[in-house]
Amino acid sequence: MAKKKPLILVTNDDGITAPGIRALIEVMNTLGDVCVVAPDSPQSGMGHAITINDTLYCDKIQVHKDEQQQEYSCSGTPVDCVKLAVNEILKRKPDLCVSGINHGSNSSINVIYSGTMSAAVEAGTQGIPSIGFSLLDYSLDANFEPVKKYVKQIAEECLKNSMPKGVVLNVNFPKASAKELKGIKVCRQANAHWIENFDKRTNPLGREYYWLTGEFVNEDKGEDTDEWALANNYVSVVPVQFDLTAHHAIQDINSWEL
Repeated sequence: MAKKKPLILVTNDDGITAPGIRALIEVMNTLGDVCVVAPDSPQSGMGHAITINDTLYCDKIQVHKDEQQQEYSCSGTPVDCVKLAVNEILKRKPDLCVSGINHGSNSSINVIYSGTMSAAVEAGTQGIPSIGFSLLDYSLDANFEPVKKYVKQIAEECLKNSMPKGVVLNVNFPKASAKELKGIKVCRQANAHWIENFDKRTNPLGREYYWLTGEFVNEDKGEDTDEWALANNYVSVVPVQFDLTAHHAIQDINSWEL
């Protein structure tokens, strides 16, 4: 009797036709049966947003005629995509959920804004081993070829081994050639932040509007962080937990007069 192939859910936040998700689908098709449920348009920076006051549409499509996986284009957020996939589309819980490959960084503090990682986190909350993949190249023409072998390696290990409870993986790739990539480092999230500015402008009708800009500042000099790994051409793998309790602070807060 043939062994059942793993069922792999693929999603993203850049939209179902983005080159990054097409590269991810290609790799996942070598590992199992693939179902794609992804936004019908870019949803970057949506974090863990869900649709509650509007209708959701989810249409079966085929982006490329020579591909065999099932694909669904969803009008909602990345998290909506995962919820719909698990509760309405798939006949069983997937063995793995992969999100990405994002066009742009989701390292350090960026993880909390990321639709890519929020999709992975949502799957993780439902007991599904999950990984978010991102490449530090925002270009639509980003080259995903050098990272495909690492995507496959990490996904295979995730399928073979039990993911620690309450954890998903945040994987970031530097923009580098295959020869320049040095390997994988398991890291912690760097202590970094954005110094944000709003560019104030006026539209042709005279109404003022704002365009968010900013500078990313990494004050963390540790050599065990995702930012250090990426700056030195390593693939960073950060285990991320979705229990946001600051356990170390409970004793201090209990000392307050509450």
